[in-house]
Amino acid sequence: MVRAAGGVVAEDVDRGEVSLGRKLAAEGVGTFLLVFGGVGAAVLAGSRVGALGVSLAFGFVLLCLAYTLGRVSGCHVNPAVTLGHLLLGRIHALTAALYTVAQAVGALVGGMLVYVVANGLPDYHRETDGLAANGWGEYGPHQAGKDGFGLGSAIVVEVVLTALLVLVVLAVTDKVADTALAGVAIGLTLAMTNLVAIPVDNASINPARSLASAPFQEDAWGQLWAFIVFPLLGGALGALAYAGLFGSKRPATP
Repeated sequence: MVRAAGGVVAEDVDRGEVSLGRKLAAEGVGTFLLVFGGVGAAVLAGSRVGALGVSLAFGFVLLCLAYTLGRVSGCHVNPAVTLGHLLLGRIHALTAALYTVAQAVGALVGGMLVYVVANGLPDYHRETDGLAANGWGEYGPHQAGKDGFGLGSAIVVEVVLTALLVLVVLAVTDKVADTALAGVAIGLTLAMTNLVAIPVDNASINPARSLASAPFQEDAWGQLWAFIVFPLLGGALGALAYAGLFGSKRPATP
């Protein structure tokens, strides 16, 4: 078989011969592209396309990434998804930790480049326009404490919707599932979860996505912890739901 430019072919993955370095590169690049496409849509086009357009941007980017990178690293591009795989024994602890680092680095680079592009607009001001960071109350999407959703609302949407995403990812990537449609199911699920959560807290569903925006928006650091803790909690609950529904012994498709 003719090898692709990167040297990765299906047989390599099936035999477990894709190197850890390539897997980490795939996670870093994938998370970068997810942030650049999704957060970029929110910052650069959000006023024109609205929550639906931003949600579809996140969903379509992930859909494409699932088919592009899934055979290399599994295309987690989300620490909550990686945690779900870890809890089911689909990935080793060290690999999960390295995946998370790669995702964080990719997300930060993606956020930085979105900021560079946005900063090229003369009337863009970081202090007032931000970078679509996650938040609640006065730092939420409504930009007004009395009108914004509270922390309780943010907790509910982040835990429930991240659990849903992780449950879908785990279910459609196991050996019993029809993996030909896995990317479609995953992408549509992310789009739906964003559509629900964007009005509440700008939709994290992914700690790496939240980390990408926080350095470039005033006061975002103070609330970042919630968008790390609660999506991870949702990821753990999604894994538990999968184990309860399907059992924990169904491995992922290689």
